[in-house]
Amino acid sequence: QVQLAESGGGLVQTGGSLRLSCAASGRTFMAWFRQVPGKEREFVAAIKWSSSNTYYVDSVKGRFTISRDSAKNTGYLIMNSLKPEDTAVYYCATATTVYLGNYYPKAPREYAYWGQGTQVTVSA
Repeated sequence: QVQLAESGGGLVQTGGSLRLSCAASGRTFMAWFRQVPGKEREFVAAIKWSSSNTYYVDSVKGRFTISRDSAKNTGYLIMNSLKPEDTAVYYCATATTVYLGNYYPKAPREYAYWGQGTQVTVSA
């Protein structure tokens, strides 16, 4: 079973920034999801590895940036202007399915491999 290697996360004050990293190989898309206790896992952002096209949930647009370094086989989620409602466990995930056109996978079931999760806590 492929396990993705995540790093980053931690405790930050409102308005602060964090960077999450995820090392993985052999993917078509990399995404970040987040989950709080009692709620479903939520899509945050995705990047198409071949084109670097990016996709975001509305609540993080303008604050979060997803990117990738192909040479290092590593993806990143840079989170700025953090809010208490961003507090969650963040998961990196990769998909290996090839999607045509502008479609991008946003449901957890569309991602085959997952990281162990990293806690992000934003204090008020």
